[in-house]
Amino acid sequence: MNIYNKEHPLRVVTLCSGYDSQCLALKYLQDQHPDFAFDLVAWSEIDRNAIVAHSLLFPEYRDRNLGDMALIDWSKVPDFDLLTYSTPCQSVSNAGLRKGIEEGSGTRSSLLWYTRNAIKSKHPKYLLMENVKGLVSEKFRPFFLMWLSELESYGYSSFYRVLNAKDYGVPQNRERIFVVSILRTEDEPEPQYSFPSPIPLEKAVEDVLEDDAPERFYLASSEIDKFCNIIDVDEYIDQIPKT
Repeated sequence: MNIYNKEHPLRVVTLCSGYDSQCLALKYLQDQHPDFAFDLVAWSEIDRNAIVAHSLLFPEYRDRNLGDMALIDWSKVPDFDLLTYSTPCQSVSNAGLRKGIEEGSGTRSSLLWYTRNAIKSKHPKYLLMENVKGLVSEKFRPFFLMWLSELESYGYSSFYRVLNAKDYGVPQNRERIFVVSILRTEDEPEPQYSFPSPIPLEKAVEDVLEDDAPERFYLASSEIDKFCNIIDVDEYIDQIPKT
């Protein structure tokens, strides 16, 4: 990362940005390594609450939201080095209805395939994907491998692994699939990447909970009882009325 500094910052675009935890991570990296610098060239988000949160955290980038990622004209977007894409997970998540991710299906998760528009137009050096573990389950793994094959055809070498937040200092059992893709070049025809090693967990949930949170943030007792009685998540999902 030492090649990215204030004179030559890492140029970043984030899709389905949310409040942009990716940029929070980059800011943390910048705090740890003052010589490192990044610039959020553009971001893409349509959820009103997420846009408000993003603008509060990164007011300097408030006017760089491109809106709906499916409608972006990438020829009008400045070049960038890193593209992150945390496209919707609801249609492949165990906590959702698992409607699928097939291209053209119209599900929320099928938005993934629009990512190719940015990649084919701009060919950024690095791609970072994050999604739920269900994406590499037996049901959805063929689509996951199809996506990796497409990235391969664009000249990218991809490295993926399921990581758990509790192995990296966060007191939460949260597994996610991460994919790092690096563009092959004449100088680097065979890119290499290693995922970070786990670190000891030194915090518990009680260490990060607020002592005095408003009541509106608490679940009702009836809701808590319902969740505590759930034994099989998939069975619970099957009981949800399909609308």
